[in-house]
Amino acid sequence: MSTAHDTTTPPGVPGPRPWSTDPYADALVTGRGPLFLRRTDGWLLPLEVERWCARADAVDLTVLARCEGTVLDVGCGPGRLVAELAARGRPALGIDVSEAAVEHTVRLGGQALRRSVFEPLPGEGRWDTALLLDGNVGIGGDPAALLRRVSQLLAPAGLLIVETLADVDVDERVSVDIVRVTDPRGTAGPVFPWARLGTPALLRHAAHAGWCREGQWSAGGRSFVALRNRDDRDDGDGDGDGDGDGNGDGDGNEGDVRDDGDVRDDRDDRDSRRTSSAAEPPNSTAVISSQRARKPSPGSPVANR
Repeated sequence: MSTAHDTTTPPGVPGPRPWSTDPYADALVTGRGPLFLRRTDGWLLPLEVERWCARADAVDLTVLARCEGTVLDVGCGPGRLVAELAARGRPALGIDVSEAAVEHTVRLGGQALRRSVFEPLPGEGRWDTALLLDGNVGIGGDPAALLRRVSQLLAPAGLLIVETLADVDVDERVSVDIVRVTDPRGTAGPVFPWARLGTPALLRHAAHAGWCREGQWSAGGRSFVALRNRDDRDDGDGDGDGDGDGNGDGDGNEGDVRDDGDVRDDRDDRDSRRTSSAAEPPNSTAVISSQRARKPSPGSPVANR
């Protein structure tokens, strides 16, 4: 949850940002747990803080090898994946609602913004690959809404890689909070909605939303599914770009893309100043076309310079 981290709820659902609270932020500072998601019935799900704060491991690298063009890591957490992509010269951006996670990502050399996936983002409708790893398919507690949102962020026929629960058919909606210790009197964050999905459940949701299954695999006890965004999105606004803003640019943010392809998002200015200039979104001078390992789709959020 590097993951787990962009767990804000969908638009219209009020509530605090759960991954921005002290138990999670403190764990990122120390790089250690124990940290748990606690269900209302007391059931505990251990969070793999140590793995998230370490470098990308061999299993992570098998996922990153499948990424195409520009990469958006949804719920990037402390940023191991974004940092690894950056080290390889791959254009990537992480988003997370946790300020501690964003700062950690930037310190590692990755680009990140403090933002929920359900808020306006740079390059909407033009990302080539999106990642939902480390349980982040649970963000918002509504997999159908999350899949619709990611479809809007990706380019037509863009790639989504999702990590699911291994070897189980689970489709669960729960209310949870974050606790640092098993003692029920220990420090906890606010209660928020979450979801847990096995591969069969994810494929059912994906098929209903119009995604195409690209493949699935397991490695190191973890399970993954690759989905392909449909290339005939129509949001009903008459411009045929699938983003709902009516201006035909496919980004969902009216007026935020210049003719030269650069992404401008005024809301990024404050976040970038607070963390580092390295947290600029793709299309900034920090990401140049020569860094591409694969040819991105036309109009992707990396400018041709």
